[in-house]
Amino acid sequence: VQLQASGGGMVQAGGSLTLSCAASGHTFESDAVAWFRQALGPEREFVAGINWRGDSTYYRDSVKGRFTISRDNTKNTLHLQMSKLKPEDTAAYYCAAGGRGNYYGDPNEYDYWGQGTQVTVSS
Repeated sequence: VQLQASGGGMVQAGGSLTLSCAASGHTFESDAVAWFRQALGPEREFVAGINWRGDSTYYRDSVKGRFTISRDNTKNTLHLQMSKLKPEDTAAYYCAAGGRGNYYGDPNEYDYWGQGTQVTVSS
């Protein structure tokens, strides 16, 4: 199973980026999936999650209204549209799949992880 995250980069504050995650070796149409991020330190923090049907989404408070998570089960892909980016959004972003949809914010919910894509927002 491989999750390939892409779309990271460097932007100025207020800019936008869209992250994508493509899965191979696993069909995640029945999974809850999510994005996490990790800045300094060992812990990954939850950013956004979406249920298997794509009709329920969850966000950490600091990104509500700025980030949008979506999925395309026909293409086995996950996306994160990020706008109005802030320097505090700077982190490595990881996609996660294989979730059961019970605790979206718990990294232990997920069986599969992408390699991370770096987002850097300058002030």
